[in-house]
Amino acid sequence: MLTAQVKEFGGPEVLVPVTVPDPEPGPGEVLIEVSHADTIFLETQLRAGWGGEYFTVTPPYVPGGGVAGTVRAVGAGTGERWLGRRVAAFVDGSYAERALAPADALTPVPDGLDLPAAAALVHDGVTAMGLLERIALTAGDRVLILGASGGMGTLLVQLARARGARVVAAARGERKRALVRRLGADETVDVTTADWPEQARAALGGAADVVLDGVGGPLGAAALPLTAPGGRFSAHGAPTGAFADLDRADAARRGVTLYGIADAQFAADEVVRLRTAAFAAAAAGRLTPVIGQRVPLAEAARAHRLIEGREVVGKVVLEAAR
Repeated sequence: MLTAQVKEFGGPEVLVPVTVPDPEPGPGEVLIEVSHADTIFLETQLRAGWGGEYFTVTPPYVPGGGVAGTVRAVGAGTGERWLGRRVAAFVDGSYAERALAPADALTPVPDGLDLPAAAALVHDGVTAMGLLERIALTAGDRVLILGASGGMGTLLVQLARARGARVVAAARGERKRALVRRLGADETVDVTTADWPEQARAALGGAADVVLDGVGGPLGAAALPLTAPGGRFSAHGAPTGAFADLDRADAARRGVTLYGIADAQFAADEVVRLRTAAFAAAAAGRLTPVIGQRVPLAEAARAHRLIEGREVVGKVVLEAAR
């Protein structure tokens, strides 16, 4: 089968097609014929050698963690009920035509949801829904979303709006701002302008009850003062190259609760529950994953270039179907 492997840490060019034997499912496992594989910005950072203090990755390796596809074989003791079913799951190395997953980690893909959309939701749908639960976003909250035009940001805009929050979405450029407005943002600000924090404060009516920082770095740090006393700040993203360096003393003085990357991790049973909820919402038309580009698996390096170039609105998904 075809895979895309990181041969060594470096630029997108180190991500190359490699043919390997098909895996065989062991006890309690299934073999998924991958239709589409998820991609997230973190995978480009790990490929470049970032994040060793958070993640254990050693080349050569197959990147990725989320797939959508069809179960083609099952291991001993797994039973036949999964055979032929459309499913999604986290796997070890999703940039591949076939992947193994524990049967108890599978999420059925419902009728009305296609496999590319399921792949776009397999990771970000879990994180977006889980974060809003964890920070207890409620109707009437004023929420500022950084990185609003990305794969997860576009989901957060929709989910926060559905909960009755007032959504101010921060993005780069008019094209991305127009997208998040169509998805339900009440106001948008352009983070490429020097005075974007002042614009965001005005749009929020003074301050945010909740800040969802999917960007990190200086942008994330600049958003902390926009958080109202007693508010909540989630620093769960670092596509700028680092998580936001937050003034924790200031947050403590003002009673701001800080959430970090660990708060965006969920137990296996919670992952299935959250993904099932995201799939149901998408199948019913209440949640729309935004797919900006579909790239063949053999061109995974191009997918990473697109992600790093930040020109794509929404998700980049890999097409792995034979």
